[in-house]
Amino acid sequence: MGQRSKSKGWCGWFIVLVVAALVAVVIVISIRKKSDHSDKAAPVPGPPGAIEKKYSDALKLAMQFFDIQKSGKLENNKISWRGNSALQDGSEAKLDLSKGMYDAGDHIKFGFPMAFTATVLSWAILEYGDQMDVVDQLEPAQDSLKWITDYLINAHPSENVLYIQVGDPEADHKCWERPENMKEKRPLTQVNTSAPGTDVAAETAAAMASASLVFKTSDSSYSDTLLKHAKQLFNFADKYRGSYSVSIPEVQKYYNSTGYGDELLWAASWLYHATGDQAYLKYTVQNGKAFANWGSPTWFSWDNKLAGTQVLLSRVSFFGGKGISNSENSGLQMYRKTAEAVMCGLLPKSPTATISRTDSGLIWVSEWNALQHPVASAFLAVLYSDYMLSSRTAKLSCDGDSYKPSDLRNFAISQVKYVLGENPMKMSYLVGYGDKYPQYVHHRGASIPADATTGCSDGFKWLKSEDPNPNVAIGALVGGPFQNESFVDSRNNSMQGEPSTYNGAVIVGLLSSLVTTSSVVQSFT
Repeated sequence: MGQRSKSKGWCGWFIVLVVAALVAVVIVISIRKKSDHSDKAAPVPGPPGAIEKKYSDALKLAMQFFDIQKSGKLENNKISWRGNSALQDGSEAKLDLSKGMYDAGDHIKFGFPMAFTATVLSWAILEYGDQMDVVDQLEPAQDSLKWITDYLINAHPSENVLYIQVGDPEADHKCWERPENMKEKRPLTQVNTSAPGTDVAAETAAAMASASLVFKTSDSSYSDTLLKHAKQLFNFADKYRGSYSVSIPEVQKYYNSTGYGDELLWAASWLYHATGDQAYLKYTVQNGKAFANWGSPTWFSWDNKLAGTQVLLSRVSFFGGKGISNSENSGLQMYRKTAEAVMCGLLPKSPTATISRTDSGLIWVSEWNALQHPVASAFLAVLYSDYMLSSRTAKLSCDGDSYKPSDLRNFAISQVKYVLGENPMKMSYLVGYGDKYPQYVHHRGASIPADATTGCSDGFKWLKSEDPNPNVAIGALVGGPFQNESFVDSRNNSMQGEPSTYNGAVIVGLLSSLVTTSSVVQSFT
């Protein structure tokens, strides 16, 4: 009896010790978890620091794709297989529309995605120009931007007229030829008061307003010109409301717009940054209920600018602005709250994380041009992370869980790592980067030897050729993988293998943000 009691006593003490140890472990874990998500803000980064070589190398490649896409009389051409093209574009309206860029692997100038390309490229320069500069990519970025805005200026010959397309897509797609050899007619398409295009006009206004900030110091006269056009186009877009997809049904097959409210808010936001005029900020607040879709996260793309607008206006909330009224501040908080919902959706461990991902963690929304959404999302995430860091905002709350700026940056890095080769295919989707990348990019100029003489239809033998492209479309970000993370490297596979300038703009923005670390400016002016 006594022996059993003694043994029972030791057993009791052992249980007490085990429980105490478990309590101690729980306390330690809680303390560590609390310290990981403490309210203490991380230090604000200083001037650009050490260079991340892999991102620097990738950025230098990505920047070259804009040179590949240029139309017109090329200046200081660095692409050996490209030459002058489309020199007569615009002549039927006595305009010089020879510049600008072909949108993808064909030879049409679509104004809607081209303007978006310019807006995003401007945004990247404004936020990360100092980081571009340390790897000698600021000047190339500015040159590519100006190549587009020169075209956009000429495409806007009067206040309420904007030429939004050069070329006939149906005729163009019946040809497979180098742009230098085009002989087909290049008709012009415009929006005006009787055929309005609020979406495309407002996006062009956003492009010009943002670009005016880029050139404000280096070329004030050019900046003023851009801003004048931006204001006129915004007024035109707002006064004569209507989607260009309704006015010109033919565009629905290529770059169909799903609405124009997002572009109006996007343009007004950029005009506020460019002018400091409170009327534009007031516009975003007053029209927010109708167009902003507050509280509902969306995907940033050439068609939908809401997530971009929310992040851009969050910038004002983070860093403040002059003379902002209480009602305007309340509206800004709604934009910021929605931007936070976007961020929480991107963070993979967040309670509200989106399920729109591949098994390897790539954001995946659409089988056509799948990489646009993850790269654009990663760009927004790193912007928001840098806003938090530079404003000494310690954390982001997602349904009660806290996340740091570094969590957003790590998400962005996960997406770019996937793009650059850390994926099941072990393939870089940025052409020219790494040892393995697409060899059969869906791109007319890249697929045809520079010394080949072809007409409209006989060039299709190069589309059908089983040989890899003779010219490498350096820096092209192709469409990307299917949801099962497979990729078919075939020239006929435009769904996965066709690059675009708007993909180029978001990857340039993302890579520029990761090339090194530095604080973002509190004001663009």
